[in-house]
Amino acid sequence: MSAGKAEPAAPATPFEWIGGEASVRALVDRFYDLMDLEPAYRELRQAHGSTLDDARQKLHWFLCGWLGGPQHYTERFGHPRLRMRHMPFAIGILERDQWLACMDQAMVDVAVDPELRRRLAASFFQTADWMRNTP
Repeated sequence: MSAGKAEPAAPATPFEWIGGEASVRALVDRFYDLMDLEPAYRELRQAHGSTLDDARQKLHWFLCGWLGGPQHYTERFGHPRLRMRHMPFAIGILERDQWLACMDQAMVDVAVDPELRRRLAASFFQTADWMRNTP
């Protein structure tokens, strides 16, 4: 570091690191667009019913708060209770892996910083694996 120049401050939260609410929206939109378009995510898409609009909005609200930004989801619905809310859906290894692959592809497509992508992928795996409710 040269004299008189401060290094840029690291983002305080993953929400700031990803680029704020507009970037979370872009990530979520790309995730659901891929789910709708790519045959590799067929079973994942089928679990979402005829429209993705509600899921798209809820994931956006949830991720904003989960990443350290505005708590849109909890302000509307209370605690996420992810596992309980997903119990009506059969989630096995196939669905977990499709969700993770789709999210990873979305992160690449919207150019999430590689280090943040690595960290998020690890956290997403832990959560997605915990959500499994079928063998």
